[in-house]
Amino acid sequence: MGSGKKVLIVEDNHMNMVLVKEILTLNGYEIMEAESGTEAIKALAAERPDIILMDLHLPGMDGITATRIIKSEECNRSIPVLALTASAMRGEEAQLMRQGFDGYVAKPIEIKKLLEAISASLKNPPRTKASGEKETTPSSTP
Repeated sequence: MGSGKKVLIVEDNHMNMVLVKEILTLNGYEIMEAESGTEAIKALAAERPDIILMDLHLPGMDGITATRIIKSEECNRSIPVLALTASAMRGEEAQLMRQGFDGYVAKPIEIKKLLEAISASLKNPPRTKASGEKETTPSSTP
């Protein structure tokens, strides 16, 4: 269960937002909401979530750009960001990881996969690199 962990959901589709919010609330997560990349960045300035679920296709600033900006700030690097995408093709996960995401959840959202992805990311958050430390890529299983 979520045990009060805070999740920032960045999603412009109302039905998807309602669905994800409902699933996570029922599983004990606290919810923060944003409908655009710009709103997500503003939300982070006010409150720090434990994990971010980022839709890729957002109005104005897309999810990839927003994630890049979020991860560029030292204080946010340890927050796992999972991409929410309807276009999860074979090989796309590696591309998303290179763009700063820590994993992804395919749409249409499957409750079990969503909860497993969040749980795994919270157990193994991204590490911030110490100076001089080599960057390693964590292995993840879909």
